Amino acid sequence: MDLTLALAGLGVGIVVGLTGMGGGALMTPLLVLVFGVPPVAAVSSDLAASAVMKPFGGWVHARRGTVDWKLVAWLCAGSVPSAFLGVLVLRLLGDDASVQHTIKVSLGVALLLAAAGLLLKTWVSRRQRGDDPPAPIAVRPVPTLLLGAVGGLIVGLTSVGSGSLIIVALLALYPKLRANDLVGTDLVQAVPLVLSAAIGHAFFGDLHLDLTAAVLLGSIPGVLLGARISSRAPAGIVRTALVIVLLASALKLLDVPTPAVGIASGAAILAAVSVALLRRAVSPGAAARVPGQTRAAADGERLSV
Repeated sequence: MDLTLALAGLGVGIVVGLTGMGGGALMTPLLVLVFGVPPVAAVSSDLAASAVMKPFGGWVHARRGTVDWKLVAWLCAGSVPSAFLGVLVLRLLGDDASVQHTIKVSLGVALLLAAAGLLLKTWVSRRQRGDDPPAPIAVRPVPTLLLGAVGGLIVGLTSVGSGSLIIVALLALYPKLRANDLVGTDLVQAVPLVLSAAIGHAFFGDLHLDLTAAVLLGSIPGVLLGARISSRAPAGIVRTALVIVLLASALKLLDVPTPAVGIASGAAILAAVSVALLRRAVSPGAAARVPGQTRAAADGERLSV
């Protein structure tokens, strides 16, 4: 078993535990770009690992009551069969070099959407307070079902989107949904979604159990560790780093030259630092005005782009 791969799983698991996102969006590109795993094998192995990882976060939210079960039901009604269909489409395309390239491009586009989703989620979370009373929402069955179907198809093809992409669309459909309920609902609906896609890949013989086991060896303790320290860590810094990593991975998967990837990543880092400094200049006493908030936590929020 590759201990380096297990360490990569540990790092990704910590990020997932801290932010609730980034499993497929980080692990699949790592498998492809760093470990040289063929894209189809990377997608299937990551889905299998996510099917084991996701229930940990979902169970915590279910116990805390931050899950909208009606939304979960309608999302799963669309996503579960659609995820299996995505695997079928992938198999119909074949497994030659052109298909592998298509999957790489699909992954790159999905990562760009995931990065945009994290930015949107951060913007919305700034306008919400976790201690606000839950706003009643009316579930819209047809749009929610279609959202699940589209999200499931993307996940079946790329393994990316069970968290980041679907959570973006949920924000658009249900802007009154509290941030905690949003994350909890998304985590729970992702469990049968990634399980369906993983079963599809296993059915067609794409699943590599050795890769999956190595990823899980690190990712499960990583998720638990990330969840444990999430209340202390400046989540804004983690989200900012995640967006930059997603951007760099997406550009690399889209065959953008390495120097251009470095320039884009440097520009993103510069933009994040500039925004943080601007907010500090505009409201230098922000941390002091928020009861019970530490300076480190306030700085983390300022760095959230």
